Amino acid sequence: MSTVTTTKPAPTAPGPAPVDGGSGEGRIGLRANLRHIGALVRRNALQIKQDPESMFDVLFMPIIFTLLFVFVFGGAVSGKGNQGEYVSYLVPGLMAMMGMNIAMAVGTGVNDDFKKGVMDRFRSMPIARSSVLLAKIVVEIGRMLIAITILLCVGFILGLSIAGSVLNLFAAIALSVVFGSALMWIFILLGLTMKTAQAVQGMAMLVLMPLQFGSSIFAKPITMPGWLQTFTDYNPLSNLADAARALINGTPVGDSVWMTLAWSLAITAVTMPLAVRKFRQKT
Repeated sequence: MSTVTTTKPAPTAPGPAPVDGGSGEGRIGLRANLRHIGALVRRNALQIKQDPESMFDVLFMPIIFTLLFVFVFGGAVSGKGNQGEYVSYLVPGLMAMMGMNIAMAVGTGVNDDFKKGVMDRFRSMPIARSSVLLAKIVVEIGRMLIAITILLCVGFILGLSIAGSVLNLFAAIALSVVFGSALMWIFILLGLTMKTAQAVQGMAMLVLMPLQFGSSIFAKPITMPGWLQTFTDYNPLSNLADAARALINGTPVGDSVWMTLAWSLAITAVTMPLAVRKFRQKT
């Protein structure tokens, strides 16, 4: 009677643990990361296609704000009959405001994705977690460019002229996009910190209102009280508005361009690591 002996395979040594705590992000190369970002950008774009109402702020906000301020406040600021002069002052300033208002949508979108369980599905996929945030920023940059394009078209209809070169116009647009992208990290951090999307919007408005109206976007600071002029001088929106205004109207830019870039770099350097860390903790 023969017996059959079986041998058990020798236990294998456990492999190294993922560096990033199980997300797999440490094993994902640059090419794969870019592919993930592209796929998530397409997903977000399809969401916009299925919900076209989400583009109403981009399509109508530039038109409403331009017409409102030009025809309601333009005469009071520049004198009756000088609305054309006010258009050249206002429209470059509104480019700064468009970036800030649209950046707010990133925070509410991130918060809403957590509430709907979208992030739970992403957690089970072998994708870089950073690609989720970067894809949202790419989509919002696209929305921002659409809003700025509509704003400039309305401005041209109302009499805006480009005194500088076309390259200066593109530089003003690029500067607005760079600053708006930096602000998105602030709102992403708010979206990851606040409990509801309504809370994100409420907190964002508390930040937006003083910065917008305490700036040189709508009126020259020389008409403001001394203490408000001091606030306006250090307001990053004033630097961006002054830079875009100088580039489009062909006037000396001074230090406004470099100040805007410095603000953008500082905001990104502080808030991006905090937002990424908070996102990894929640996922």
